[in-house]
Amino acid sequence: MKRIKVSNNVIRRLPRYLRRLDELAAQGISRISSSELGQQLGLTPSQIRQDFSCFGEFGQQGYGYNVTALREEIARILGMDRGYSAVLIGVGNIGRALMDNFCFSAWGCKLLCAFDVDSGIIGKKLNGIPVRSMDELSAFLKSNTVDLAVLAVPNDSAKKVTAILTENGIEAIWNFTNVDIAAPESPLIVENLHFSDSLLSLTYYISDKKDEEAARNARLERQKSSAKN
Repeated sequence: MKRIKVSNNVIRRLPRYLRRLDELAAQGISRISSSELGQQLGLTPSQIRQDFSCFGEFGQQGYGYNVTALREEIARILGMDRGYSAVLIGVGNIGRALMDNFCFSAWGCKLLCAFDVDSGIIGKKLNGIPVRSMDELSAFLKSNTVDLAVLAVPNDSAKKVTAILTENGIEAIWNFTNVDIAAPESPLIVENLHFSDSLLSLTYYISDKKDEEAARNARLERQKSSAKN
């Protein structure tokens, strides 16, 4: 499989392709053209072909893409076949919601265990995942292969816990705190999930739509007024 430096925008689109291909397979669709896939995802056929060309040639001219084969290729590109493992730090509202509702294994990552400071849940299993004390974190990381950490601790603990993780070999963090935990020059791979960013993006689009409607209505009123005069 060809590997070149790929833009962040292309990487962000790959999971969208994966989800859509899963939906197509569930519907019994075995092949699809770049034009059809583009229509369904709001992308141009050339954009889709350019995205896939970053990793190789997956389609056939006049045939399109085999849905199952393309899905397998994208899953491989995304590392879903590599058996990555993770730990969850923080079993508060967000951490517990992830344990209860997000199937890590379905996306190629095994959640080994969770860590927390709450004595009421330490030593128990939540949705089949053992919860350990934060005091055990360093020792666990030293004695187990862990590829990434899911960070769901309170904001004021984010940087302290990040230091513990990086000191013990963690190179990638899925960050659910509201704190940016890595400097721009840091080798740490971080995926920051800021819920406020998504909400504010949504309210921007709502505001933009309302402003367009208000401007359109104002133009109509001016046209009506001019017609009367």
